[in-house]
Amino acid sequence: MPFEVDFMPVGGGERSGDAFALRFGNLSGLRSEQTICVIDGGTKESGDALVACIRNDYGTDYVDFVICSHPDSDHSSGLSVVLEELRCGLLIMHRPWEHSDSIHHMFDDPKLTPDKLAGRMERNLFSAHELEQIATRKGIQIVEPFQGLKNETGSIHVLGPEMTFYQSLLTTFRDMPELKTEISVISAFKGVVSKVATWVEERYDIETLVDPSSDLVSAENNSSCIVLFTVDSQKLLFTGDAGCEALSRAIDYARSVGISLDDLYLLQVPHHGSRRNVGPTILNQIKAKTAFISVGPDGAPKHPSRRVTNALRRRGATVCLTAGKRLMQSSPAWPLRSGWVPAPEVPFYLQVEDE
Repeated sequence: MPFEVDFMPVGGGERSGDAFALRFGNLSGLRSEQTICVIDGGTKESGDALVACIRNDYGTDYVDFVICSHPDSDHSSGLSVVLEELRCGLLIMHRPWEHSDSIHHMFDDPKLTPDKLAGRMERNLFSAHELEQIATRKGIQIVEPFQGLKNETGSIHVLGPEMTFYQSLLTTFRDMPELKTEISVISAFKGVVSKVATWVEERYDIETLVDPSSDLVSAENNSSCIVLFTVDSQKLLFTGDAGCEALSRAIDYARSVGISLDDLYLLQVPHHGSRRNVGPTILNQIKAKTAFISVGPDGAPKHPSRRVTNALRRRGATVCLTAGKRLMQSSPAWPLRSGWVPAPEVPFYLQVEDE
């Protein structure tokens, strides 16, 4: 049962985002013998590209599953185009405003009712809330992607986040009300002042990537849906913008249900290859034959980090970047489409960005 994954270029210059299309099954057979998914939609422009891919390359206007990994607009905006322009079976997305009953008591404003908190989240997370509105209008069912969610065949399996972890993250989403001082929650994102890159020498036999501090990843990013596709024993892992804590929890869950993540065929590297999101501890447990990274054409050296791409190569991965180009990966026994060539590999860099 072959598969194809299309990685759309998102954004220009340093700007990055994620937009993927995936189909698997009998790709030379009837549409009913195939499953088609969209995973994140990037910007409106990449949403248009996804629609064109599904119509022209997949030969259909129906998508079985639309997955929004998290509410950031560089992942969710283009999905509004997909939902409007195509017929869709199921929208898989978090609805933060639906959890206001569970978390409103954690804030320091006694006048903050669940309804007021839900309204605030709907306004602040406009792109994601727009998806819910479109789906509701078009009669598309919505399911939240919590740990353990699977389709009927088990080929799609959500590894994270678990609900309690997700709800703790909601309290530190951007523009949320002030927390009660006695409540201990996961740290909010701490911005880092950008600086001009300087370079240091690198060797293949010495690991220089370090485990990042957990407070360098925003709550929104750590809330990303982490989803595993298994097609004829080949595993494809999509991680959104998840950080080490979210990834570690997903690894622990996968291990508890007998799933190993050190033999992946394909890995979507989180958050455009940022070294804030992965370190050696995670990459020693999540290993892939091929690692794809969505980046803007001028994203380096921040996106991707050379320390991250070198660490992936040390662990045997072929690393490929979008960098303004559309890429496609097919299963081992399935040929590339006519006119396509293998994506260029990222080299092992002998100079990397300084700490």
